[in-house]
Amino acid sequence: MTARETPVQDLTAAQAKKELARLSAEIAEHDKRYHEQDAPIISDADFDALRRRNEAIEARFPDLVRADTPSARVGGKAREGFRKVIHAVPMLSLDNAFAEEEVGDFIQRIRRFLNLREDDQPVISAEPKIDGLSASIRYENGVLVRGATRGDGREGEDVTANLATLADIPKKLKGKAIPAVLEARGEVYMEKAAFAAMNARAQAQGAQLYVNPRNAAAGAVRQLDPTITASRPLRFFCWGWGEVSEPIAETQTMALEKFAAWGLPVNPLRFEARTAEALIAAYHAIGAQRGDLAYEIDGVVYKVDSLALRERLGFVSRSPRWAIAHKFAAEQAETVLEAIDIQVGRTGALTPVARLKPVFVGGVTVTNATLHNEDEIKRKDIRVGDTVVIQRAGDVIPQVVSVALEKRPKGADPYAFPQKCPVCGSHAVREADESGAEDVVRRCTGGLICAAQAKERLKHFVSRRALDIEGLGEKQIDTFYDAGIVREPGDIFTLPARVRSGALQLAQREGMGEQSVANLIEAIEARRTPALARFINALGIRHVGETISDILARAYGSWTALAEAASAARDQESAAWAELVGVEKIGPIKAEALVEFFAEPKNCEMLARLVYDDANNPDGVRPRDAEKAASTHEISGKTIVFTGTLEKMTRDEAKARALALGAKVSGSVSKKTDIVVAGPGAGSKLREAAALGIQVIDEDAWIALSTNP
Repeated sequence: MTARETPVQDLTAAQAKKELARLSAEIAEHDKRYHEQDAPIISDADFDALRRRNEAIEARFPDLVRADTPSARVGGKAREGFRKVIHAVPMLSLDNAFAEEEVGDFIQRIRRFLNLREDDQPVISAEPKIDGLSASIRYENGVLVRGATRGDGREGEDVTANLATLADIPKKLKGKAIPAVLEARGEVYMEKAAFAAMNARAQAQGAQLYVNPRNAAAGAVRQLDPTITASRPLRFFCWGWGEVSEPIAETQTMALEKFAAWGLPVNPLRFEARTAEALIAAYHAIGAQRGDLAYEIDGVVYKVDSLALRERLGFVSRSPRWAIAHKFAAEQAETVLEAIDIQVGRTGALTPVARLKPVFVGGVTVTNATLHNEDEIKRKDIRVGDTVVIQRAGDVIPQVVSVALEKRPKGADPYAFPQKCPVCGSHAVREADESGAEDVVRRCTGGLICAAQAKERLKHFVSRRALDIEGLGEKQIDTFYDAGIVREPGDIFTLPARVRSGALQLAQREGMGEQSVANLIEAIEARRTPALARFINALGIRHVGETISDILARAYGSWTALAEAASAARDQESAAWAELVGVEKIGPIKAEALVEFFAEPKNCEMLARLVYDDANNPDGVRPRDAEKAASTHEISGKTIVFTGTLEKMTRDEAKARALALGAKVSGSVSKKTDIVVAGPGAGSKLREAAALGIQVIDEDAWIALSTNP
């Protein structure tokens, strides 16, 4: 049995390390395909299964936690042509549940995090998950002032003029006690009957048809011409809120009742429950009405009703702890696998993709599907020409579930996975870890000579979650790389000077023009001083993703401090190494990856050509120092270490509270530690704190300190 097939509870430490490496690579690749390329190759259920297995292994082997575990990745890039809007409160996505037992797991996680008694059962609300486009509408003094799409969760599109055309969205709220600032959030959707009528008219006129109501709604909201939006039969339901100038209620239910009183549309189909059994009953009750509802739904959303408990539960990097989406089952269909293509990612991973005879399933026509890796192809014995069963859940490219062996054509040969990179011809190998176990991912050994890897690294560098340079999309990077215009990140920032000097005639290239070149130059110049976390993430350091980049930025504050610390940490007996490993969520694996990146001469040369240096690179990029926490609390900016057993709150809640107040949380005690919170059973960390003269407090003192305004 391979590590991939071994239950989490049976994994050895060596197998767990291998599995975490596989999972982090797969999850990162799927995140990129979904959020950066809009071309996912895995279903919601399979993606969630990868994340859950990753989390379960991390829980059992906390010392092996990697940097590139699932992190904040939601929504899509803001479309060019719209002004961008920064969400004051991020519009995060929800974790998904697909099996009924996961509903019980959700409730138990809440109970464990809050350390609730067995008889203390919080109220959970259940409401339909409308299959539409998430949007926010901001009111100031009761007047609509802005509408925005979710975007990537932190930055969306300003679609105020478009949303103002919806009859469901009032231009002015009614009633009393309306907050000075109220950012309501909800779903733009199109009713099924209206969608069918719209498509019928389009068909009669010979116009393009939409495949489903969600795509139709999303396309209508993202029109640059608001009159087009106004011509579409769009509706809106509120399901929550973002920024508010004052508390609006004590519970979700009460808040939605106030929304309705103020004239905002809310969905009347809601249930309340306290147990998993009652929530599942609500799920089936809503599901039973699915065909009769005027709008499309793809699941049921469960939310903790108490806003006070939500405040305590807080968020993980990509979603709230207090809510989850229970999705309906995926749809399946049969089609023919016509070819298997191999794609090469920025880490050299060779990923097989099935090219399918077009088939309509789950509301869309699909032409490709994920095959995961060569072991999966062998396990399912997938061959070109096979009739395969595919399934699709949500807005993703489906996966191959099984092969209809009885329909296999004669002469179909087993698929031979390439042993060489299809791009550069270098050997493609499956590396072994220290235990000798073989990795499931085959990787190109070409490194910097492999154009696919170089291109993918550049695409990651300019992507929206990294430096976010508009005008440098995937096609533009491919073109510039092949023409020798951009071969590494530093080349991007020499483009303006090369264009201005006349050394590079971009405007004369096919697809370019004076205005597009001017826009590109402006976009590049606007990113010369990127946020430190974005810059770290853009470098694509192994095991260092968006979440870990943010942690490193907050821990070290500046690019110079981080680079110097990583260099000093080469000595694993040094204080720099101890400090790096001790940063919350870093650990030895991520620390080694960071140290190795800065120790590699080619990386150092690349950074020298990229980063500002007064003497040698005065036009280089200047990463901005990390912003200090906005909190004015007395522990803001201080480093906290928790040790021993906490009895009145869980360790997770204590850490979350510290981070929310602007503190840093470390896993080890050093001279930079400000406070050690020690519970019963505290050992070596308590002794280290005493030896260094660091302030030590107990749990009661911590609660008093962290709850004091």
